[in-house]
Amino acid sequence: MSFFKKYFTKEKEQDLDKGLEKTKSNFFSKISMAVAGKSKVDEEVLDELEAALISSDVGLETTIKIIERLEARVAVDKYVNTDGLNKLLYEEISKILEENKTVDLHDFDIPDEPRPHIILVVGVNGTGKTTSIGKLANQYHRKGHKVVLGAADTFRAAATDQLQVWADRVGCQFYTKGMKSDPAAVAYETTKYAQDYKADVAIIDTAGRLHTKLNLMRELEKIQRSISKSFPGAPHEVLLVLDATTGQNAIEQAKRFSEATTVTGLILTKLDGTAKGGVVLGISDQFKIPIKYIGVGEGIEHLQVFNRQAFVESLFGLRDLAADRHGEKH
Repeated sequence: MSFFKKYFTKEKEQDLDKGLEKTKSNFFSKISMAVAGKSKVDEEVLDELEAALISSDVGLETTIKIIERLEARVAVDKYVNTDGLNKLLYEEISKILEENKTVDLHDFDIPDEPRPHIILVVGVNGTGKTTSIGKLANQYHRKGHKVVLGAADTFRAAATDQLQVWADRVGCQFYTKGMKSDPAAVAYETTKYAQDYKADVAIIDTAGRLHTKLNLMRELEKIQRSISKSFPGAPHEVLLVLDATTGQNAIEQAKRFSEATTVTGLILTKLDGTAKGGVVLGISDQFKIPIKYIGVGEGIEHLQVFNRQAFVESLFGLRDLAADRHGEKH
């Protein structure tokens, strides 16, 4: 059995399908309107498709890239009917995701070395950052890893309290120096604590403020330097949490944070609550930052590893078609 099939159980597939329901409905209703009454893919159909992609928050640059590729393929194939448009679109969207640096994950794994694996998590308030940290910690804990959570968002009491609740709920270690502490000092000491505790992984929260870019850059640089002093080579990952429901605002946030620090991976939350899931394509294409995890529900188990094959199959309802065909044979 492949790792893909082993991780993506029927239950996880159903969670992903349910999480993308609104996006799928919005996306394909607009595409259906674009090709309604047409017998072939022509310039008018592509214009309508372009509008549908943009309104689904795929983003202008990525939409233009997809349309230009479709135009080239239609020109070569000479005649493509509208029934074949979904197949072409599926293939081009798959390519967009393949061109990203995303490596398909099959489970919540961390490298064998070095340990502890230090993860710094950044993002604005309200994106689901602290909740994502808790859910990620839960996945690592369930795999038998020793986990430490560090509360370096020292500007909001609620952030520290919420992270403490998650640590207690998951059953992992928690480190804090209290409100108004220097975030860089907390990050440094969390890293030291994780080493002394012989933890497998430490996840460090940071303040979710989009103030001036200069201040953001200075603060994140200071935190990263402190972590590196405590453990040379760390942090090993910098994960940016983005709220999919904000659409194009998520793209702007990705731009700001990628300018301020070296973001190594993305967590896209709240996909289940939006029809703007097309933003996954725009972010993937524009920033070439790997999408590592997606949130497809409120439950503790609803943070999933991002797998391009599973995502595109769900978006296009290919598993549904396969199930229907299987049912017809029986």
